[in-house]
Amino acid sequence: MSIPSKYDASKVEDKWYAYWMKNNYFHSTPDEREPYTIVIPPPNVTGVLHMGHMLNNTIQDVLIRRARLLGKNACWVPGTDHASIATEAKVVAKLKEQGINKNDLTREEFLAHAWEWKHEYGGIILDQLKKLGCSCDWDRTAFTMDPEMSEAVIKVFVDLYNKGLIYRGYRMVNWDPEAKTTLSDEEVIYEEKQGNLYYLQYQIEDSEDTLTIATTRPETIFGDTAICINPYDERFIHLKGKKAIVPLCGRVIPIIEDEYVDVEFGTGCLKVTPAHDENDKKLGEKHQLEVIDIFNEDASLNSFGLHYQGKDRFVVRKEITKELEEKGFLVKTEIHTNKVGTSERTKAVIEPRLSDQWFLKMEELVKPAIEAVLGENSEINLVPKKFDNTYRHWMENIRDWNISRQLWWGQQIPAYYFGDGKEDFVVAENIETALELAKEKTNNRELTINNLHQDSDALDTWFSSWLWPMSVFDGIRNPENEEINYYYPTNDLVTGPDILFFWVARMIIAGYEYKGEKPFQNVYLTGLVRDKQRRKMSKSLGNSPDALKLIDDYGADGVRVGLLLSSAAGNDLMFDEDLCQQGKGFANKIWNAFRLIKGWEIDTNINQPATAKIGLAWYESKFQKAFAEIEDHFSKYRLSDALMAIYKLINDDFSSWLLEIVKPAYQQPIDAKTYAAIIEVLENNLKVLHPFMPFLTEEIWQFIADRTPEEALIIAKYPVIKEFDAKIISDFEVATDVISGIRTIRKDKNIAFKDSIELFVIDNETISRSFDEVIQKLTNASVINYVSEKVDGASFRVKSNEYFVPIAIENIDVAAEIEKLNAELKRAEGFLFGISKKLSNENFVANAPAQVLELERKKESDTIAKIETIKSSLASLQ
Repeated sequence: MSIPSKYDASKVEDKWYAYWMKNNYFHSTPDEREPYTIVIPPPNVTGVLHMGHMLNNTIQDVLIRRARLLGKNACWVPGTDHASIATEAKVVAKLKEQGINKNDLTREEFLAHAWEWKHEYGGIILDQLKKLGCSCDWDRTAFTMDPEMSEAVIKVFVDLYNKGLIYRGYRMVNWDPEAKTTLSDEEVIYEEKQGNLYYLQYQIEDSEDTLTIATTRPETIFGDTAICINPYDERFIHLKGKKAIVPLCGRVIPIIEDEYVDVEFGTGCLKVTPAHDENDKKLGEKHQLEVIDIFNEDASLNSFGLHYQGKDRFVVRKEITKELEEKGFLVKTEIHTNKVGTSERTKAVIEPRLSDQWFLKMEELVKPAIEAVLGENSEINLVPKKFDNTYRHWMENIRDWNISRQLWWGQQIPAYYFGDGKEDFVVAENIETALELAKEKTNNRELTINNLHQDSDALDTWFSSWLWPMSVFDGIRNPENEEINYYYPTNDLVTGPDILFFWVARMIIAGYEYKGEKPFQNVYLTGLVRDKQRRKMSKSLGNSPDALKLIDDYGADGVRVGLLLSSAAGNDLMFDEDLCQQGKGFANKIWNAFRLIKGWEIDTNINQPATAKIGLAWYESKFQKAFAEIEDHFSKYRLSDALMAIYKLINDDFSSWLLEIVKPAYQQPIDAKTYAAIIEVLENNLKVLHPFMPFLTEEIWQFIADRTPEEALIIAKYPVIKEFDAKIISDFEVATDVISGIRTIRKDKNIAFKDSIELFVIDNETISRSFDEVIQKLTNASVINYVSEKVDGASFRVKSNEYFVPIAIENIDVAAEIEKLNAELKRAEGFLFGISKKLSNENFVANAPAQVLELERKKESDTIAKIETIKSSLASLQ
């Protein structure tokens, strides 16, 4: 095959992805190998690929590809989440465009539209992940509303209900008026917002007296059912036992007493609206107050709002303020900052609302999950560890989980009602079982299925995804099946810290409840992707790049490298498109290095040069040293550091040094032994790079030799850690310093590489001469002479050794050279002055650690020697 002159990612990526798919490399079934399992954090079925997905899934793919190379049975389960709130909103909006109102449809009709939408758009994000190179087991693609997944969810609900852990309660809940559903406490984001504090005047019944209350929500006066004062507040003794009249609506309400009222806040009088505030609800229950709900489900006012009926709460706030002012009820208005709860999904301001909802008791369920992460014998590792404290705070302050949602898209709650009473229901996995239970509960054998109706609410989406690591292996319905016993617990979970409680903690809870063990070993928490100005990426700011366009511009490998070069566990990623360009440039450099190697002519009749032999010996040790560091980074989930170590190894040590050492002279062949060794080195480089840059590496691997599908890089054998020669590495570092010194002289003196030089060395510090031939080759030095006296010419130092390159004086601009050397001398003397001053300080010498003193004295001796060399060079030019 002819090797293209340029690497074209657009042609390569589709080719190799199709090849991998055709040969089923991504698919896993239980066997005798050690399993390595990751379950994907299922993206919303409504989603399209964004930068957060790109980072998260690149990390997962790196981990799964490395496990595959290590010979493990790698299984990465993909799938999507039904995302009830987001999806229902999308379907409702689409129906609206078609002139269809959801309220005019039956549940079955609406769900038919929702499934149609899912089948049309639901697979988009998974197809986009393929463009990134994600090697998921696509045969296992799951969806949280697949029939078997839904069956598992219902089974768990019934089980928890029968254990007494699920109950129905009339509670104050977080109501999202845009999505028209309740939210759990964790789905509410509290933001500080500037608003107003309105001081309103209430008339005392049968009196000229008034009282003033302060409220941030004047529209809720229609739901007032009491005024509360502190019994010990002497300002209001005269109001005890009296009644007040609510402005505008004229309702007469009692003035009650309770120590709950803070005498320091506002006016000391509190309006009590039990239907629309959690604390007011508690006061209402304590004092047996009437409860008046003034809002419709969309937060517009109902008939209790009188002439404001049908208007939105915020519109009413503006209008009622004006009316209250005109009628003399508004005393004053002050600017006031308070925390306002907003919906994590729709961003709507949350409305506290009393409602019958389903709850899961968490107090006992949570205990094994706390112990698993924070206990002395913890089994689950959060990376980075700083998130342990976040986890502790959430788990130790947990409240019962509101698991019901007023939606149709989702698993319908399996409660079946047979009467009008609040307790007239049974819970069962299907209506046939429910009928039998209802007959038993009512002692009415005449009941039929027609007498039952199912609860209309759906379960919270998280109530399905908390089972994900088990349900994808059918571990709930068939708890002892082969797959759950082989793949569970999984190994690594890669996700964002924003769903540490929503999802991660709940999966841990479910794992211990239903399998009696952890769902995963490690949780790698990525940071948020931000722009260079540290702003969160968002459509509204226009700072979120089109993920697929990035892949088109830089190749999937370039984007993967760009993302990982800038990411660190738990720290936000400052995304810079230049890093993708760097990734693309790295791919081009590797490609060009490969083309260089393949362009060499091989001669089986010539011997291996000494330079190639020592160069290959050095690189073998250098590779092993870097490989040990790479594996250490992997063990600590420092994937950015692992990639950077590989980048330096290939970019610097392999491309810039080793290839130069072994490269044959112009138009000369290379010996077969060296060529074979270089190919082996290249293949090992490709193996460690493959998890990060799968397309480029597979392309080069397949060009190196004709390979069968069993010999593809994706399933090749990963290198193993071996002992290495640290001395040869340090010896080569000295050699590179010498080479750099000579190259600097050539550049400064304008000596062409084709003109050979002589090198003279005063060997003050015994240094290995094993790389002398390499130095000669890479600098075109005809000879290296070891001498005891200084030699006229340009010079430099490496450690304590002095190196001299004789130069014909007629080839030098003497004045410029003297000026440069004098500047160097001035800098060196200044540096020496600072060191000498430090070493003459008795306090410093007395208190500094021995190794610090040794380092400073070494700097002093090296600088003195450098000054002597410069002075010598100056003398030769005078």
